[in-house]
Amino acid sequence: MLPQGTQRHLGEHSGVTLSLNVNPTVESGVESAVDHRKGPRRRGEELERAILTAALEELTEVGYAALTMERVAARARTSKAVLYRRWPGRAELVVDACKLRAVSAVDVPDTGVLRTDVIALLQQMSAKMASALGGILRGLIAEMTRDPDFARIIRERVHTVGPATIHIILEQAVERGEVEPWILDSRRATVAADLLRNHFLLYGAPVEDAVIIDIVDDVFLPLVLNPAPNRQAP
Repeated sequence: MLPQGTQRHLGEHSGVTLSLNVNPTVESGVESAVDHRKGPRRRGEELERAILTAALEELTEVGYAALTMERVAARARTSKAVLYRRWPGRAELVVDACKLRAVSAVDVPDTGVLRTDVIALLQQMSAKMASALGGILRGLIAEMTRDPDFARIIRERVHTVGPATIHIILEQAVERGEVEPWILDSRRATVAADLLRNHFLLYGAPVEDAVIIDIVDDVFLPLVLNPAPNRQAP
């Protein structure tokens, strides 16, 4: 066990490095030993940010499956009751923590051509996957396959970065006349983002540009630019 105040780096297995003050009660997972009255009283955004940061650090260190409200409260030096007044459970807490660090945020490319827009988006996604937050992304995606309730919350509260941004890019392409409108509501629309995510899960990051170009040129563009003859609906 490290003494209080010792700096420790997290995420050796996930590829995420975070620095924090290690509290002995967090190491043991025992919240009751923390006397919250001894520290300065935090309120509002300051307290919420401390909790969300603690949640993200816990997520990095132990993963979603082992994350508990007790551990997050101990790391944030607050009480479990404070957490439950703001979030009904750990899933909602993790979603807000990921929003704080913009785990999946990307810019919407607008190059004027569908092909280069999609390539630029996939390159952004690949860079995000290869960054310090890639391990968190991998863990959350994997957890969605095991926990239906968690997957539902992710779908309801977070716009999945690939499909949401691809949809905007395709809307731009429809306005330019590159793509037929019905493509927007078809499964074809998300193929590029889906294939990139699957490659990331199977082979890790970064995803090479050659793979991205193959996804766009060999699979995505033929599906959205050359629909079946007389096709009126997905």
